Amino acid sequence: MQTRSLWEHTLTFFPQFLAALKEHAPRDATVAVIGASDGKFVLPLAAAGYRVIAVERDPLALHGGEVHLPGTAHAHATGLIDRLRLEDLYDRVQVVEQDFLGSEPLDRLCDAVWTSCSWHYSVNHRRPLAEFVARMQLLVRADGLFGAEFMMPVEARHHLVDHYTSPEKLSRHFTGAWNVLLTLRTAEFTERAHHGRLQDHTHRMGLLLAARTSDHPHPHGKKNA
Repeated sequence: MQTRSLWEHTLTFFPQFLAALKEHAPRDATVAVIGASDGKFVLPLAAAGYRVIAVERDPLALHGGEVHLPGTAHAHATGLIDRLRLEDLYDRVQVVEQDFLGSEPLDRLCDAVWTSCSWHYSVNHRRPLAEFVARMQLLVRADGLFGAEFMMPVEARHHLVDHYTSPEKLSRHFTGAWNVLLTLRTAEFTERAHHGRLQDHTHRMGLLLAARTSDHPHPHGKKNA
């Protein structure tokens, strides 16, 4: 990639999701990325040949602008839309500029859906975590893949917010029509300073991958993408 994401060096379980995607979805699968940001995951998916639906509400992430980075006064960040154009991937990605929780759900089913540490942002705390998860689940067709990496509690205040969860708690939302394929977690680790967190800080992260079973009809009977 010629351009770089602001989140280029943050820890991720995305390789595990990508491996599961190759196993469970066709080569030209449609993947929805919820909280697409500036394209850390969208661009690699599109470059690998997948069709991508990128859902994001932040104008800075979408269109770029001035940001404050560690060790610098200000810098210009390239947004998702310009990054897609620069990498000649724009035609493979549908950018949906909307609030995932505050808008009508997408009107199609996808082969897979992915989110990375998006539901723990305070703007999403106005609705229960269960609603965020359920909306993502509704996007997944039969035999499709659900993937989410998320922040686990580190500080005492995190235990008061259900959006800081664990693989065990999150697995409770995947019964009936779902098979949990993989859960992972980290120990506490130090993340280097980055945009939005200008000092080194401590995280724990979890991963859950699940597949919708083909013998359960989709609850809303949506059409495939």
